[in-house]
Amino acid sequence: MRIAVLVSGNGSNLQALIDANLSGQIIGVLSNKADAYALERAKQANIATAVVSHKDFPNRESFDEAMHQQLLAWQIDLVILAGFMRILTPSFVSQWQGKMLNIHPSLLPYYKGVNTHQRVLNTGDRFHGCTVHFVTAELDAGQSIAQSAIEVHLNDTVETLAQRVHKLEHFIYPQVAEWLCNGQLTWRDGQAFFNQKPLEQPIQFAQF
Repeated sequence: MRIAVLVSGNGSNLQALIDANLSGQIIGVLSNKADAYALERAKQANIATAVVSHKDFPNRESFDEAMHQQLLAWQIDLVILAGFMRILTPSFVSQWQGKMLNIHPSLLPYYKGVNTHQRVLNTGDRFHGCTVHFVTAELDAGQSIAQSAIEVHLNDTVETLAQRVHKLEHFIYPQVAEWLCNGQLTWRDGQAFFNQKPLEQPIQFAQF
C-alpha cells in the first residue's frame, strides 16, 4: 500500500508512522507550509516531499485539487492526516472516501473541533484520549476505528494533557494504519470492517 501523509507542523505523528516500519510504504509527505518541521523528518527518512501552499490558491477547491493531483502523481492508496490544519472540501474527501485517516485528540464523538484539552478540563471529565477515524466531509464525524484513554489528574493542565495524549496518538495511529495496510481493516459501502466483520464500536486500547 502506497501512503501519503499530510502535515502542517512538527510531525510527531509522522515520525511515529515512519518508526513503525509499516508493511505499506510512505511514498510522500505533503505540507501546506514550507517551514513545517515534518518535511525535515521526511527528508531524513528519504521520503519524497511536496509543498502545496493554500496561500497560492484563490479558494479551497483549487487548493484541494492541487493536493489531489499530487496524490495521484504519487499513485497513493492511503492518505493519513497527521496534524494537517486545513479543513478539506467535500469534493476532495469524496475522492478519498474510505482511504483517508485522521486522529483527533478527544474521545469522539465528544469534543469535535479544537481546544479539546481545555474543554475537557473545563467540564471536569474523568477521562480523555484520542480517536482514529475515517475522514468524511463533516468535521471529526467519520466512523471511529480505535480509541485510547487516560485518566485526567487533578493537577493536569492543557500542556500535560496534550503531552500525555500525544503518547497515545503515537501508539495507536501506526497500529490502525498497519491494519489498513495488511487488510485487517477495510472499508466497504460506507462501513468499516475489522477481520471481515462490521466494526460496530471503536476498538479500545488499554488505558495508560
